[in-house]
Amino acid sequence: MILQPVVNIAEICARKGVENVVLSPGSRCAPLTIAFARHPMLTVRTVSDERAAAFIALGMAQTTGKPTVLVCTSGTAALNYAPAVAEAYFAQVPLLVLTADRPPEWIDQLDGQTIRQEQVYGQHIKRSFSFPVVLEHPDAVWHTERMVSEALNESVAFPAGPVHINVPLRDPFYPTQDEALQFDDQVKIIEDDANAFDLNPMHSLKLQQEMLFFKRVVIIAGQGNHDPRLLQALHTFMGSTGAVVVGDIISNTQQLAGVLRHQDAIFACPDPEKMQALQPDLLVTFGKSVISKSLKLYLRQYKPRAHWHIQPAGQVADTFQSLTRIIRCTPDSFFRSMAGSTREDAGYIKSWTGIEARAGNFLKEFIKTAPYSELTAISRVLNNLPQQSNLHLANSMAVRYANILALRPEQNVQVYANRGTSGIDGSTSTTVGCALTSQGITTLLTGDMAFFYDRNGLWHNYLPANLRIVIINNHAGGIFRLIDGPKRQPELEEFFETHQHLNARNTALDFGLGYTACQSLEDLEQALPAFFAPDAGAGILEIFTDSKQNATEFTAYKQALLKAL
Repeated sequence: MILQPVVNIAEICARKGVENVVLSPGSRCAPLTIAFARHPMLTVRTVSDERAAAFIALGMAQTTGKPTVLVCTSGTAALNYAPAVAEAYFAQVPLLVLTADRPPEWIDQLDGQTIRQEQVYGQHIKRSFSFPVVLEHPDAVWHTERMVSEALNESVAFPAGPVHINVPLRDPFYPTQDEALQFDDQVKIIEDDANAFDLNPMHSLKLQQEMLFFKRVVIIAGQGNHDPRLLQALHTFMGSTGAVVVGDIISNTQQLAGVLRHQDAIFACPDPEKMQALQPDLLVTFGKSVISKSLKLYLRQYKPRAHWHIQPAGQVADTFQSLTRIIRCTPDSFFRSMAGSTREDAGYIKSWTGIEARAGNFLKEFIKTAPYSELTAISRVLNNLPQQSNLHLANSMAVRYANILALRPEQNVQVYANRGTSGIDGSTSTTVGCALTSQGITTLLTGDMAFFYDRNGLWHNYLPANLRIVIINNHAGGIFRLIDGPKRQPELEEFFETHQHLNARNTALDFGLGYTACQSLEDLEQALPAFFAPDAGAGILEIFTDSKQNATEFTAYKQALLKAL
């Protein structure tokens, strides 16, 4: 029997702009699988591991800005989506999660693949819906069609995020051989016209007048995708006001000349007088999370007189413990409206640009002569990234090293990282999703723990030729030697680090990827041009380092930095 309202889920998704669907095999989800697989307007891929499938979908949605649909069978399959659902919730990435389920009368009756699936994602979902079981009545059809439109609208409404529809299904699941699957061309669609969230003229004038009372203005850019309109507005604002703009690597503002990139180095400065000279009168923030712990600690100590956060809607975090105002508009609208509205303090700007120049010059000279380590190896990788490419940064040390080293504006690299929950569990899969929906080379910079944890992100039939994976393999969780707490404990080696002797050669062989191993800077510099060549195909570059030596060299870097600033 064809379940037409279930079939129409695929039609509504296609009509509302969904392009990508990621399925995981199962029987209970068969009506959903068949409907999506047979729809001519959708690109559908199958990934067997639901956890990897969900992160791949996350990477697609991150890159395209459009909801990706996930479909799985009943039982623990739905639970395996949970890490990516939580990441999507906090990272504000649109997903539509469809979980097939047993009908309600069979819940808690010891039936196979049956768990309590309603509200299964708890507080880590924007909204949860339950599909009706009985679908024959016209009101039930109206209900289902309305529900799918509402779910998709909710997934992209600011702040974007994951939405769940649980779909209980009774036998039979499969159409007979003579049943034709038809998509209803009269299906109900509800559109939700997006709010522009522009700053209105009266509000703009009021804020402009208030900004005249602040001479020392600092802008902190949190995580965000590349946005040319925002960069242009920020460029105009910087030029007309002299405001200082600080951007982590994941803010995608480092493509803009004049943005300060070396905050991790700057705030290592031990001189309180120099730090006092950088204290802002007004702090303006936008975007999501900030990587730099030293920046966060600095601003919590040297608080501004006022802190404005720009965010169109949703809950606002008081990360720096100084929030005084929330401005409900888009960042590009704010910076366009407020250009020319502050009084420039030449001495203040000089304090920032001076220490930024010293930090940048120090890093350049230090890296040039420093011995082989993770820091020097990653600097070579970042310097050789192809222009106009994508960079995914795995959590733990990869994202931290990259933030210390920064990117040059002329590289024009778009940066992504799973910093909603900051887990290592889906970095590879998320990068695969990005590569599948991008034209340019997409590079993952990852550690051995994050890579081996997520190898199933490669276990499917869709590995794209533009995928490049760079693994820093120190055969342990090397971050724990760099953190003051665990590195001082006798349990460090057995209970914090995870010693393993794996390398990625067999993984590359299993999945048909090119493979190159490097043991020195000379190896690396020789390998990088061929690895990043446009026609090289998907590949793994594995850089072997020693965890203890990395800790020694990182300590040497920090000591030299203190003297330089």
